[in-house]
Amino acid sequence: MKIAYSPCPNDTFVFHALVHGLIPGTPSFDVTYADIDITNTLSASPNELDIMKISYAALPWIAPEYKLVPCGGALGRGCGPLVLTSGGSGGKSQDASLLSGKRVAVPSERSTAYLLFRLWAAQNVPGGVGEIVVMPFHEIMPAVRDGLIDAGLVIHEARFTYQNYGLSQVVDLGNWWESDTGLPIPLGAIIARRSLDLSAIREWIQASVEYAWQHPEASRAYVLEHAQEMDPSVAQSHIDLYVNDFTADLGDDGFAAITTLLQRAMDEELVPMMDLASLR
Repeated sequence: MKIAYSPCPNDTFVFHALVHGLIPGTPSFDVTYADIDITNTLSASPNELDIMKISYAALPWIAPEYKLVPCGGALGRGCGPLVLTSGGSGGKSQDASLLSGKRVAVPSERSTAYLLFRLWAAQNVPGGVGEIVVMPFHEIMPAVRDGLIDAGLVIHEARFTYQNYGLSQVVDLGNWWESDTGLPIPLGAIIARRSLDLSAIREWIQASVEYAWQHPEASRAYVLEHAQEMDPSVAQSHIDLYVNDFTADLGDDGFAAITTLLQRAMDEELVPMMDLASLR
């Protein structure tokens, strides 16, 4: 079975047991490690992948043969994307006018991070931002630091490391979303081919999550191998933040967060129309 997810610590932690044959009754897996921008695009057209990690914001574009799996993804509180600019020493600035007409790098045009940014910017950036530049998330902070772009929308472990680049926070979009809606932030989703046994896939992923929590040392080498040069403590902070109860099961609050985000986006004509009831 072909599966694709990112090399980020939360994904490798969640899927370690599943793809290493530690969950009884599962098939063997052929793993592709892919940036979210790649899987967001792949999910919209025919491809060979059976299971993949995409952004919740990309759900309106997914091909008809895929369906949301209500576990294994990233959704939570206090884990939202950040908008960063250069200068300062990691201090915060709430002056959104700094972004007016500026070039902003984003990790994917169909990412939840970018969708949240567009919803926030429409309310807070006078005249709107300028050019949007898509680049892999790990390249964004160096590009902001080096002046190649004016600001960057960052995700993942950047929450813990942006001060190392001398960058300053303009806004925590997660805090904005939570204060505005009272709901958690829907970031990364797991989708699977409808022709497969979706109930079984859900059980496999949930078993893999439970195994990861019960045996955290088992995945450590695998996580660090794919985390590039990430400090082990940063990798663990990443896991602690993004792997939570919603990873095991979205539940009513999780689905409410997803449908609220997508309904707002549809109301603003930022994403194609879809039947939100079909997500369950």
